[in-house]
Amino acid sequence: MAKPAKRKTATFWASGKLDITFLSLVLILVTIGLVMLFSASYAYSYEYYGNSYKFIIQQAVVAAVGIGVMLFVSKINYHFLRKFAVIIYIAVVLMLIVLLILPPMVKGMNVKRWMVIGPINFQPSELAKFAIVLLFSSLIAANYKQMKKFSFIAFLVGILGFTCVLVVLEPHLSATILVFCLGIVLLVVGGLPKRYIFGGIGVGVGGVAALILSGAISYGSDRIKYWLNPWLAPKEEGFQTIQSLLAIGSGGILGRGIGQSRQKYLWVPEPHNDFIFSIVCEELGLIGAVIIILLFCLLVWRGFTIAMRSPDKFGSLMAIGLTFQVGLQAMLNIWVVTNTIPNTGISLPFFSYGGTSLLILLAEMGVVLSVSRSANVEKV
Repeated sequence: MAKPAKRKTATFWASGKLDITFLSLVLILVTIGLVMLFSASYAYSYEYYGNSYKFIIQQAVVAAVGIGVMLFVSKINYHFLRKFAVIIYIAVVLMLIVLLILPPMVKGMNVKRWMVIGPINFQPSELAKFAIVLLFSSLIAANYKQMKKFSFIAFLVGILGFTCVLVVLEPHLSATILVFCLGIVLLVVGGLPKRYIFGGIGVGVGGVAALILSGAISYGSDRIKYWLNPWLAPKEEGFQTIQSLLAIGSGGILGRGIGQSRQKYLWVPEPHNDFIFSIVCEELGLIGAVIIILLFCLLVWRGFTIAMRSPDKFGSLMAIGLTFQVGLQAMLNIWVVTNTIPNTGISLPFFSYGGTSLLILLAEMGVVLSVSRSANVEKV
């Protein structure tokens, strides 16, 4: 009598080859991002810190560590993340609540976005994006047949709404938009009935609009006003937008050349942060900007391809959510810099200065690469 086949158990380490195309695109974007960060930041860094290399050295070190973390995470079987989905989400929620209760942890800032733990300074809202993707992917994959039931959908929407409220009260409108959109996309991909889609989007947009109109996040209404006409305050609220548009326009088709930007010399405020794409446009021109946009598009395409090849729903949802986050964040940043939408204070992935956010982002890309390994194993 034949022995029954042993049930396969998941191992801690992932097997199979990672997706070289996705990895290459990430490395290319990180490399270009470092070059442009140095070019955009050295004048500002020298003026305010007396060291032209302050930002690029810190970012380069984090990028090197982050790439190592990404490769390490890619070797871990992503299924083990499911065990910590609830724990990670609860930890993030607790951090968001602590931020709202305590005075601002960063001196000179009237918002409660940053948490300071010793030398580490980070925004829990960055972790909230990953927490929502992980939790929703786990819950939807485990309860896929329940996605037709209103009670389960309401439960997920309640989690999403609660998280968005905590983030918007910081206030951090751009992170709120990202968290909300990530949740909605995973609900739709996870099998949300069509009759609920537009209703859910309407409730979310209406909720944010109500908060702005009620004064809970009054700065939002001011940003809309100066978005429509930045020349209402050309030396104050509209200054950054105006200088950004001047930088983009002066770049022309071919650009002034790497390092040749004029607007980075203390015209565009903090050019190494949210408005770094304006310096990219000035130095690389329309052609360079389009190439970078195409690289982001290719990254999203490859991430979605990995998701479709995933051997299970959890991996597929994780890859879709994390890849969509990069694409959406890049798109919103470019829209802000070109004044297509109001200034939301959103960074450009792989380009904007921020060590913790870059480290988290590269770790997330490692999760996508882990999914790609499992997909390749299934093919063998």
